[in-house]
Amino acid sequence: MALSRGRRQARQIDYWPGFVDALSTMLLAITFLLSVFMLAQFFLAREVSTKDIVLSKLHKQIDELTSLLALERAGKADAESQMAALTATLDAEKKGKAQLAAEAAAAASGSSGAAQKALSAQQRLDAEKQISARALSQVDILNQQIAALRRQLAAIEDALSASETKDRESQAKIADLGARLNVALAQKVQELSRYRSDFFGRLRQILGDRPGIRTVGDRFVFQSEVLFDTGQASLNAAGKTELDKLASAVVELEHEIPPEIPWILRVDGYTDKRPIQSAQFPSNWQLSAARSIAVVQYLISKGVTPQRLAATGFGSNWPIDPGDTEDAYKKNRRIELKLTEK
Repeated sequence: MALSRGRRQARQIDYWPGFVDALSTMLLAITFLLSVFMLAQFFLAREVSTKDIVLSKLHKQIDELTSLLALERAGKADAESQMAALTATLDAEKKGKAQLAAEAAAAASGSSGAAQKALSAQQRLDAEKQISARALSQVDILNQQIAALRRQLAAIEDALSASETKDRESQAKIADLGARLNVALAQKVQELSRYRSDFFGRLRQILGDRPGIRTVGDRFVFQSEVLFDTGQASLNAAGKTELDKLASAVVELEHEIPPEIPWILRVDGYTDKRPIQSAQFPSNWQLSAARSIAVVQYLISKGVTPQRLAATGFGSNWPIDPGDTEDAYKKNRRIELKLTEK
């Protein structure tokens, strides 16, 4: 008969709480990884957005230089056309000058009656010389303008080439920056994970194996009864004693973690699913939030930096045990501490 009772007791062992703890731990790990991924995407998007603005300015400069280059080339073509026209005019003037010189020579060797004609030819020759001199002056000015245009075109082409080179270098820098940002984020996450492991290990040594205090995955869990009386959000004497030990560990941690790592100690409050309707706390949500705030305020009073603390209340959401037994209710009434990124 004793053997029969032993077998019945063995069959009554409930494995469900252990399974729920394991599932909750896995879910929180996945949530943490997703948070890290979203943080990395946020920093990368912000950095890429800044670089996109720089690239947009560079593209605008390239467009302006390209337009200026087209205008300068058009001006150069006009100047060369004018120079060709003046050169043709100059050639015609030279031919006229030669013809007038021949006429003057023929008039000089002829009779005296042709002297008047020679004089007229000489005047025409002098006039042609003046026109030729002006044409030569204009051709010289055009040559100078064409030379200046060529220098401007060369400078614009050099500036355009430099802008294109700078554009390619900026794109390469953006790609390199993204890669280095991902590496830096991964390193900070690894550093924070290492400090979290050391911190929880230290808490286990300080707080010992007291009932109602345990580590679940990446969280340190206090059962509410350790810190608060039933239905209250004021810390009891025993709870303050335990939080004194916790505060000392957090203060030491602040000196150990490098300042460039953005970390916080998040204090999460939970209740069981039985509704509370008191004048002080109309809902479980308000009770859980008030308890987490009370823990944060006490830690601040013991020297913990306020910027490193966050208080949140979840009410009866995210229960550890969904059952309707007193044991399930006790597990779900808790304060969780989580060292995480800001």
